[in-house]
Amino acid sequence: MFASNIGRMRFFLYSLGLAFAEGVVIIVCIIGTIGFEGLLNSTPGPSRQGMAGAVLVFSLIFVALRANIAWRRSRDANGKRWIVWGYIVLSGFYALLQAGTLLVIKFGDPESVPGGLNLLGLSIFGLWCTILWAKPVAGSNVDDLISTFDFDGPLPAPARAGRAAKSDVVVAPRAAAARVPPAPQPFGRPRPAGFGKRGV
Repeated sequence: MFASNIGRMRFFLYSLGLAFAEGVVIIVCIIGTIGFEGLLNSTPGPSRQGMAGAVLVFSLIFVALRANIAWRRSRDANGKRWIVWGYIVLSGFYALLQAGTLLVIKFGDPESVPGGLNLLGLSIFGLWCTILWAKPVAGSNVDDLISTFDFDGPLPAPARAGRAAKSDVVVAPRAAAARVPPAPQPFGRPRPAGFGKRGV
C-alpha cells in the first residue's frame, strides 16, 4: 500500500486529504493545549511551548506521509530525485517555521509573522506542481495493474464457460459455410456421355 507507484489523480487526492487532515490536527492541538482564546491572549514565549511542540510533532508526521506519496509519484514518472528531496526538505523546514511562528507571533502585529514563510510555501507549491504534472513512464500503469490483479492465474469457471460458448458460436458459421450444396441439375433426361448416335 505504501510502496506502489501512484498516478496524478491519486497523488492530487492524497495531497488534498493530507492537507485537510493536517489542518484539522493543528486545530485540535491548539484546542487541546491552550485553546484559541488562550492563544490570542497569551504572550509569545514559554506559555505556548506545549502547543508549539504538539503542532511540530504532528506536522513532521504529515511531512513524512507527504514524502512517501511524493516519492511514489516521482518513481511512477521517473522524476529527478533532487526535486523530491527538495520538496521533502523544504516541507520539513516549513513545519519547523510554522511551529515557531505559533510560538512567537503577536496577533494584531503583522510584522511578527516571518516574511520567508510565505516564500517558502510558494517554493513548496511549485515543487509539488512539478511532481504532480510529471508524465508517467510508459507501461508503469500496466505494471501496477498486473501487480494488483493476477492475470497469470487460471480463469474462473464462468469466464471459461463464456469463452467456450463464444468459440462454439464462431466455429458453427465456419462449419456451415464449409458445407456447400451441390449445383442444381438441368431438367429433362441427361445427355449421353459418348459421341455419335445411339448404338453406333
